[in-house]
Amino acid sequence: MSERIIGGRTYNFSRRIVVMAIVNRTPDSFHDKGRTFALAKATEAVERAADEGADWIDIGGVPFAPGPEVSAAEELDRVMPVVEAARGLAVVSVDTFRPEVARAVIEAGAGVVNDTSGLRDPAMADAVVGTDAQLVICHSLAAPRTAYPSPRYGDVTEEVGAFLRDRVALALSRGVRPDQIIIDPGHDLNKNTHHSLELTRRLDEIAAIGYPMLAALSNKDFIGETLDRPQQERLAGTLATAVFAILHGARILRVHDVRAHYDAVRMTEAMLGWREPVYTRHNI
Repeated sequence: MSERIIGGRTYNFSRRIVVMAIVNRTPDSFHDKGRTFALAKATEAVERAADEGADWIDIGGVPFAPGPEVSAAEELDRVMPVVEAARGLAVVSVDTFRPEVARAVIEAGAGVVNDTSGLRDPAMADAVVGTDAQLVICHSLAAPRTAYPSPRYGDVTEEVGAFLRDRVALALSRGVRPDQIIIDPGHDLNKNTHHSLELTRRLDEIAAIGYPMLAALSNKDFIGETLDRPQQERLAGTLATAVFAILHGARILRVHDVRAHYDAVRMTEAMLGWREPVYTRHNI
């Protein structure tokens, strides 16, 4: 399962890390606080992400966190123009939990559907059946836009792994091909800082499920709480976490700061022997 064609591009996940840029067309997003809600700003962000080296661009119209209802029609109004802007620049991913939105964006050219609800609606699996689109299955306890205070786990890594295995089995039973599935342990989604740190420490166990693993770590609260850093001062902690995640099996990094992650990822690939330097002059 190491090599896949995604959005018309070939990825060998045994020696390649994907940088997945985040562009949220929402007024209440976790990190950018609506900076790219205006269509012109979202389009600029797409172009900038591609210029800075993003392999994929993940477009969101509804945040996971609790907030006001956004209809499927409004979600599509938000994301479709951005999907159109991103086509041809990078692989297009759309962060959605609605099957009708998934079907529409796949038809419009999206190569990845990023479902943070973990197939809470099994029809999300049906939306990718018979297509070439990838399906990201993410762990969360609550439905998107729903509060879940003080989550409790006996063993967070075992429980997240069991959930993902169950959801993968559901997707396969509905006709999703194994080579369409990506898994995401869902850092901070219905998890506190201790849970996310433990999950990160044991990411090898999630990677062992056998599908490419996405890690959505960028600027998250478990990093901020660990370092006592506010939202806009978490890049160094995020980069350290990203490299650690790569070494423990992550193959797709969902990020806000594309250029910094591009360099960290390519340097990590070179140190692992997966990539040659762009040039060599020193002591040659």
